[in-house]
Amino acid sequence: MKNHTLGTLTWIRMMRFTAQSNQLSNEFLKRFDLTTAQFDVLIQIKTYAPITQCQLAEKVTVTQGGMSRMLARLEKEGLIERKQNWKTKAISLTAKGEQMIDAATPSQLHFQSSFFEDVLTDEEMKTLYKVMTKLEKHSQEKKLPQA
Repeated sequence: MKNHTLGTLTWIRMMRFTAQSNQLSNEFLKRFDLTTAQFDVLIQIKTYAPITQCQLAEKVTVTQGGMSRMLARLEKEGLIERKQNWKTKAISLTAKGEQMIDAATPSQLHFQSSFFEDVLTDEEMKTLYKVMTKLEKHSQEKKLPQA
């Protein structure tokens, strides 16, 4: 680790935290028969419905192939519906999907918030939020170096 910069070490910590958080969330969400990725997709559909698959893929961290499989599974379970609207399919929650996400959301948000609220002061959380917002904006603008 002697050759790593502070930036590299910070990135490694963020990756480890994210992986651990997702693993714990997947365990936590089993009580709702959901994965973290499914929870994210259902929240996005609830927020932006009706939404197309392309629009949805831009908002979540699921690949296009993974998105197709997940949507097929969520549709089979009766949580979402896809309606053909000329050239595109509009995705929305069914009543069952709405009920499931409404039941899971408060518990999941409390669980995720506890990662921060249990160890950080209000001031530290505000600072972390500002820093993460800055990093996210920069990453969205970042271009890959030419090979």
